[in-house]
Amino acid sequence: MQGRDLPEQLTAFLARHERELTGFRRDLHMHPELAFAEHRTTGRLAERLRQVGLQPRTLPQGTGLICDIGDGPGATVALRADIDALPLTDEKDVPYRSTVPGVAHACGHDVHTTVLLATGIFLAQQDRAGALPGRVRLLFQPAEELPGGAVEVVKAGGMDGVDRIFALHCDPRQVVGRVGLRTGGITAACDQIMVRLSGPGGHTARPHLTSDLVYALGKIVTELPAALSRRIDPRAGFSLVWGRISAGSAPNVIPDDAVAEGTVRCLDDEAWHAAPDILKGLVESVASAYGADAEVTYRRGVPPTINEARSVDIMREAATSALGSDAVGPTPQSLGGEDFAWYLEHAPGALARLGTHSPDWSGPMLDLHRGSFDVDERAIGVGTRLMATTALTALWEHAPEGMRVDSEALA
Repeated sequence: MQGRDLPEQLTAFLARHERELTGFRRDLHMHPELAFAEHRTTGRLAERLRQVGLQPRTLPQGTGLICDIGDGPGATVALRADIDALPLTDEKDVPYRSTVPGVAHACGHDVHTTVLLATGIFLAQQDRAGALPGRVRLLFQPAEELPGGAVEVVKAGGMDGVDRIFALHCDPRQVVGRVGLRTGGITAACDQIMVRLSGPGGHTARPHLTSDLVYALGKIVTELPAALSRRIDPRAGFSLVWGRISAGSAPNVIPDDAVAEGTVRCLDDEAWHAAPDILKGLVESVASAYGADAEVTYRRGVPPTINEARSVDIMREAATSALGSDAVGPTPQSLGGEDFAWYLEHAPGALARLGTHSPDWSGPMLDLHRGSFDVDERAIGVGTRLMATTALTALWEHAPEGMRVDSEALA
């Protein structure tokens, strides 16, 4: 069942369900919901999964689902989709434009969700036919954009017993039908840092009687990025960028409080774990030279997403089998954050990029996190082929000896 018949089975399945899947995606697009408020989306998914005999369970906070398919003796493979939308206005003039003011699916999560739903329906069919040598766990995750939803899934047992995990993300810079893969760091850690300096202020005519916080803050803002380049391996892709600086209210007064806030991004897991202590030490050393007291608040966002080599190979084999060798190519690293990384703290896995750019589109790039974002909906079928074949390839690799198929049958 897993061999040469699989592409044909997927073709037949998608032919039967194409209209339903497009309609489902458009319905989600018209009714977007923000992080931890995805009640309608969760309800629609649960209803459809129950219709094919599955038993999804809602996460404790009320949105998001975990749903297992199969109970064979083999491995457990998890597949994840994020279901939340963004707080921005949908600017498109299309029939399925968002009906919720100020909320839009501008990152493709409606596509991710529809792909995973389709994959789940197909794999449930495979399970009924006895072609699932293990278990597939569907993770419909809330609140990726916040972030925080991945942590809630893990707390709810979503990664318990999982051997590998896979996901995809829309990529408007790749043509529909293409899949981008990368071993190692594919997205960055994204944290926030706030530095607050305090000390005795005073008149600008007598800076020697004060702690000149403006000067001290200027030193911290300009010297920290350079100092980090000598404290952290340059191959880690570490980036500290300040976004807000606030100090003082008059030109002739040295303030007694000053604040700088910024983001920390990193492509290396070891450097990410070390970053808070290194930054706090550097801030304190600079501040103390100018008699200022420093308070550093470091807020974790997401770790870097580090694709595991064998998991990438599994996705490459699956994509080649399902879509053809010409469909698979390399994809660059991004300094954007992705909370899929939290799952990789518990099991090896990989995130792929799914092309959504229509070759017929001649307008401006429909980039992520913009009100104009849209996709070529043929990406739904491409993503379903990829995810279903990936899950089955991973399961058959770990299948008990008596259930394994020969390697030629996977071609």
